[in-house]
Amino acid sequence: MKNTWWVRLAAGAAAVAVVGGIGAVATHADPDTAVAWDAAWSAAPQLPSIGFEPNWAQEGFDDQTVRQVVRVTDGGSAARITLSNRYGQEPLRIDRATIARTAQGATVQPNSLRDLTFHGDKTVNVSAGAVSTSDAADLPLAPLDSVTVTLYLSGPTGPATFHSQAYSSTYRAGGDHVADPAAAAFTEVTHSWYYLTDVQVSGEPERAHGGTVVSFGDSITDGFGSVNDTNTRYPDQLAQRLAAAGTPRPVLNEGIGGNLVLNDSSWFGESAVSRFERDVLAKPGVTSVIVLGGLNDIGFSEIDLPTYKPNPQVSVQELIDGHRLLIAAAHRAGVRITGATLLPMAGAEYYNATSAAKIREFNTWMRTSGEYDAVADFNIAVADRFDSEKLDPAFDSGDHKHPNTAGYRVMAEAVNLAAL
Repeated sequence: MKNTWWVRLAAGAAAVAVVGGIGAVATHADPDTAVAWDAAWSAAPQLPSIGFEPNWAQEGFDDQTVRQVVRVTDGGSAARITLSNRYGQEPLRIDRATIARTAQGATVQPNSLRDLTFHGDKTVNVSAGAVSTSDAADLPLAPLDSVTVTLYLSGPTGPATFHSQAYSSTYRAGGDHVADPAAAAFTEVTHSWYYLTDVQVSGEPERAHGGTVVSFGDSITDGFGSVNDTNTRYPDQLAQRLAAAGTPRPVLNEGIGGNLVLNDSSWFGESAVSRFERDVLAKPGVTSVIVLGGLNDIGFSEIDLPTYKPNPQVSVQELIDGHRLLIAAAHRAGVRITGATLLPMAGAEYYNATSAAKIREFNTWMRTSGEYDAVADFNIAVADRFDSEKLDPAFDSGDHKHPNTAGYRVMAEAVNLAAL
């Protein structure tokens, strides 16, 4: 994948769209256009890669059942899913799929188990590079319910489009266990999501909330440092805070660990400017987005390790210009956009005097330029009060760069709800 952000920057608002890039026209295959749908959960798709812990993306699946648990942030009386074969080289065959309310772990509530169909068929073939959205399933869900999606793949599938760092357990069983409510057959576990990119809900006569909020960024948005299966990433805690305030709204997490604002990466996804249209503006009902990005663009160039590639030197001005692309795209779509300051990272592997100076300069622009509609000052929220270059030890997951659960809580509290 090559870097194309500067081409779009030069073209400005009249940029000719690249598929999935800023300015692209979003198209949606909607099996039920008469029904209003809200995005209740979402994850950004990624190219199959080895990731930071073992996963099944590169090997794919063959006569296996995959069971995935997600938590929705909106409710309704019906649900549907979207499956992505964006990075597949061959058509993807899903032999059968179900959705259910989660009981515990890989166990589902038996009376909630529903078959999913695609244009009336239980089997669907998703073309290489394409997505497919299921028909509606009659399944009442409340905001913050956990939902289990189970796929049977007779295979072989080849490498799987996935989301690497889910911080949620995904289970695998040999053979067809798609309608099995019990957990016994699901003896293998990873912490990635496969093919599943969206759960949507409908059926409420009126939507009282102010529209969907998307949290967009890198590993700090994705939730690195949070505890698996606890839903304590900052977007999760923001959704909980909105609900507790009596103003519940769907909150989607479109973070990708290692993501860069300006450059594509085989490990860390397409750049923020490349995927903003697909992962933010194309989601139904989106009215607000929070952008946190740039720490990797700054930091990767300060260390020479195979993991941190590409790692060209990126100036603060180039990073600001990338953020301006996101601001302009959101405003063209009528979406309110909140920018976030970069977190301190003294003690992290790519912290030095150069990266520290760039963070300070970028954060000054973020706080003072007025170019974003609002600013969430995450830096101040998590910084050590005795040394502003460091994460507060109470909020440090241990690598001096990513917050822990308490740190993600104070980040969620730093978002001005009224500004959304």
